[in-house]
Parts: sequence; C-alpha cells; structure tokens
Amino acid sequence: MAFFKKKPKADEAPMDLEAVMKKYDQESNTRIWEGRPKLAVQAVLAAFSLFCIGVTLFTSWLEEIRLTSFVAFIILIGYLVFPAHKGKQKVNCIPWYDVVLMILGTGSFLYYTANAMTIIQQGSNFTWYQIVIGLVGILSLAEICRRSVGLPILIVAGCFLVYALIWGLSNPTFSGKLNYSIRYLFYSKEGILSTPINVCSKFIVVFIIFGAFLERTGIAEFFINISNAFVGGFSGGPAKVAVVASAFEGMVSGSSVANTVGSGSVTIPLMKKTGYTPEFAAAAEASASTGGQIMPPIMGAAAFLMADYVGTAYSDIALRAILPAVLYFAGIFVAVHLEAKKLGLRGLSKAELPRVGPLLKQVYLLLPLVLLIYLVSTSQKSIQYAAAIAIVVAIAVSLVDKHHRIGFKGIFEALAAGGQGMITVAAACGIAGIIAGTITMTGLANMLINGIVAVAGNHTIIALFLTMICCIVLGMGVPTTANYCIMAATCAPILIRMGVPAIAAHFFVFYFGIVADLTPPVALAAYAGAAIAQANPMKTALTATKLAIAAFIVPYIFALNPAMLFVDTTLPEVILICVTSCMGIVALSAALEGYLLTHMSPVWRIIIAAGGLMLIVPGVLTDVGGALLVILAVLPQLAQKNRESALQA
Repeated sequence: MAFFKKKPKADEAPMDLEAVMKKYDQESNTRIWEGRPKLAVQAVLAAFSLFCIGVTLFTSWLEEIRLTSFVAFIILIGYLVFPAHKGKQKVNCIPWYDVVLMILGTGSFLYYTANAMTIIQQGSNFTWYQIVIGLVGILSLAEICRRSVGLPILIVAGCFLVYALIWGLSNPTFSGKLNYSIRYLFYSKEGILSTPINVCSKFIVVFIIFGAFLERTGIAEFFINISNAFVGGFSGGPAKVAVVASAFEGMVSGSSVANTVGSGSVTIPLMKKTGYTPEFAAAAEASASTGGQIMPPIMGAAAFLMADYVGTAYSDIALRAILPAVLYFAGIFVAVHLEAKKLGLRGLSKAELPRVGPLLKQVYLLLPLVLLIYLVSTSQKSIQYAAAIAIVVAIAVSLVDKHHRIGFKGIFEALAAGGQGMITVAAACGIAGIIAGTITMTGLANMLINGIVAVAGNHTIIALFLTMICCIVLGMGVPTTANYCIMAATCAPILIRMGVPAIAAHFFVFYFGIVADLTPPVALAAYAGAAIAQANPMKTALTATKLAIAAFIVPYIFALNPAMLFVDTTLPEVILICVTSCMGIVALSAALEGYLLTHMSPVWRIIIAAGGLMLIVPGVLTDVGGALLVILAVLPQLAQKNRESALQA
C-alpha cells in the first residue's frame, strides 16, 4: 500500500521514496508505461481483477480450469509489468523476447485450461509435447518469480529440484525422473496448482483488491493523523505515532517494506527532529511496520494459507492472533516511550498536532474495515463475499470527501493496482507449491521430520530453536508467504510430531518467517527505514531486532503453552494471561532499554528481564514468581526516583 507523502520543508533534503522502494522492494521495479500504452496495460490489469472477483464469487469452475487460467493471467500481466533487469527502463517498451516468453508461458497454462478434462482422465500417459508444454510453463512462471520476487526463492526451489532429479526419485533414467517431475509439478494438484496458489486465487486476491480501494479513501492519512492527535504530544510522540499508525495500517496492508517507506516518510523525519537517533527512528518504524503482517483482521497473505493448512476458519486465525499482536506492538510502544524518557525527549507542540474534532468526523472511513471484521467474524458471508461487500462500502464512504472520492477513474485505477499487486504473491505461491511438491514427491519431508526429531530427542525447545533458525535463514531471501508455505510443509509437521498443537506450530513458523524482515544480515524493512533516516543499515537492523523482541519470545511461549492463543482455556484465564503478559512485556522492554523510572544497573536489568519472561509464560507459579522479581527490581527504582526528585526540588 502506498501512503501519502509529506512535502519536505526547506531545511530538509528531499527523499526519493521511489528509489528507496525500488532498492528494497523487488516488486517496485516495473516497466514505465505512459499515455495510451499505459491505459492499455491498466485495462488488462483491471480486467484481471474483475476476472478474479467474478470467478471467485460467481462461478463453480473445475479447480484445474480455475487455477490454470489464473496462473496464465499472472504470467501475461507479469511480463507486461516487470522487465528482465533492474535499472533504467525505456518508456513504452517491451522487448521481443519478453513477448515470446509471455505468449509461450501464457499459452502453456491455457493449453491445460482448454484440455483439463482430457488431462485428468489420461492418467500417467503423457505425450512428449505435453511434457515440453509443462516444462515451458514451469520455466515461464519461474522467470516471473525472478523478476517480481527475486532470485533467492528460485535458488531454494532449484536445490530441491536438483535433489529430486539426482537422488530423490527412484526412476532409473534422468529423462524418466524429469518427465515424472514435470507431470507431478505441472499437471497434478501437488505442485504449482496446490494449496498456496489455490488459496491465493480464492481469498488473497480479493483482499489485495480491497486494500487498493481502501488506500484511495485516504484511510492511511487518517490513521497517521489520528495517531498524532492522541499520542503525538507525549514524550517521544512521533515514535509512538509510528507504532500506533503502523498497527492500524497493519489492519489493511501486510507489506513490511511498503509500510516502512510509506508511513516512515512522515514519521522518521519527525522522530529525528524530536531527538531520536537516526538508527532508532528507522528501527522503530521498521519494526512497527513489519508487525502489520501479524495484526488482525487482514494480517499477511500467509494467514489465509494457515487457515487452509490448519483446517479452520480464517476468523479463528485472526482471533487467535490478537494477543500475540498486541504484545508485539506493546513491546515496541513501551520501548520507544522508555527511550524518550531516558533521553528526556518531548512530544510535538500543540501547534503541530492535528485537532481531534475534525478527525473524529472522518471516523466513517473505518466503516469498510468494521463491516469486514463483522462479516468475517460472524461467518454470515464467505471471506470473498465479505471482502467484495467491503470494497463497495469503501467506494461509498469515499464519496463523502471530494479529495478522496473514488469515481470511475478511481475504480479503474484501484482495480489495476489490485491486479498488479497480485503478481508477486501469486508468483511466490506458485514457486512455493513447486518446493512443497518436490518435498512431497521425494519423501524428503518424512526424512527431515525423522532427522530433526532424532536430533531433538524429547526436547521440544531444541526443535523450536532449529525451526526458528530455518525460518529466519529462509526469510533472508524468500518472501513471507513462500517462507510460510515451505515451513508449513517441512518444519510445522516436526513440531506437531513433538507434541506442539497444530495451530501453535503453524503460528510459530508464521511469526519467524515475518521477523526475517528485521533480522540481519538481510533485513529489508530495516534497511528501507535506514535509507529514509540516512542511518547505518546494520545498526538499524540490530536496533529493530531489539525493539521487536516480543516477536522472538512470544512464539516460544505459545508453542510451549498454547493458552496464549486461547487454546483450551477459559475467559478468566484469558484475562489473566492478557494482564500478566502485558506486564511482562513492559518489564522486558525496561530490561533491554536499561531504564524504567530511572537508569538501571546490569544486575537489576537481569532480574527484571527474568521476571518479565516469567510473567509472559502462562501459569500461576510463573506469574507469581515473575511478579515478585519485577517488584523486587522496581522498589530500588522508586527509591532512586524519589531521591532524584528531592535533589531537583
């Protein structure tokens, strides 16, 4: 989602946000279309969005027909939007070889669409030209993925395919292994056409289109202004605005880099002006923006996949994500507050704060979100219908403000933006399907499960740690959605075998796939924030990791005790868990900052950190023990604060 941009003041160097996005966000490197060619490309993109909405809501096509036509469209628009290489692009230019690739790739999937029934009924009797068509389809999708997502995910897929073709399959000849792999990955529902692309075509696309429409209502600007009005005047106000606004924006968009660049263009300069260091300002924005993917009700695209993998309703996933998401943002909010107190920073002046009255009159902008949450949570409509209704309501609420009114042109542009936004997610889902399919057809999943279970023995914590490392390493180059798909096929079953409930196991891999955007050495959200703040990228990533500490601790807690995900618990227990967990996050943030009411010595930081961790772990004994340790650490703080106040008096 692209957010409004603040005009730089005279004493500020203008920031090229487009250049930052292109550097750290692969999907921002697009062809340049102008004039009539631009309108033609937008028309194709808008037609794709309408196609997705129509097929999802009003048809009952055979799954093979629906999915192959969807991927064919993705390849068509993928070559129209993404060039072969980064860098300067000629205006209104698409090379002849891209046209050839586009036709061959689109045609290979449309061949499957047109002959779906014949292919289904022919069993394993495939002709040589069908194998060639399948190979062309796989390679054309891989090329779109390289252009829109990046090379790392293809390296991962390539390694698995090499394993399959050399060691993993039992066919005696290489050609036999290749033929079987293409049949399995292209023509069956275990490869490209498996769960990731199925969920993408049914659910994710409609929400991407909804986000494109909601963006045009001005809701992002409203989120930042309302956050400014309520918390901007407090100590370190701009940093708190970044946290609160990013939490709100997370209800709409799940893109870490886009959120960081969009809202960071406003909040990061204000944080620096207030007195935060450039690294801290960039880290606060990056860590808060990354949390958008774990913030209900929309979350990241992987949450829709989780619902399908776990076999539960998406509303159930969103409900269970609430407390971990609150703890994540609470941890960042407390950290920026304590940093402000430690540095003696003030908030924005009254003259710089927006007035609450006029902003409250814009609360109608929340209506599409509120309606969406209601429809999804009550299961009155399917997820697709709920999102479609919310799109109509978003258009309706835009009519109130003439500056953000969505007319026919706005509808056209929103549909086109939604269509373009699908390319990256769909390409990643397709390649993730290939990876998962390769793991399945070679039996590698069972080998990995048995191997890690043998290494971990009866120690679940070891399996959790190894899974965390895998998620973070994969996340250094693989998008969140694909990362989750791979981990759901490999590591989640391991955790389940170790006794972790399925919902907790999938949330665990979901979380650690996301925090890879903050974790060095490849922390794209942190680096994008550093570019805006003109800060040291590595220091920014390390600071962002510290601020997002809840995301590294909470998954272990709910994996070992799923009560935090409201599994097998009662309402009083839920209330107690919420209270003690929030207290624990405050204590842990204080330990990391080295400041609560005043500066803390290393010994007291260790004590309050231990107390905070115990409070986060659900359980009577841990709650009581943690509370005692925190009280023990706070008492000297109170005494020292009183002494300092007496001296100042």
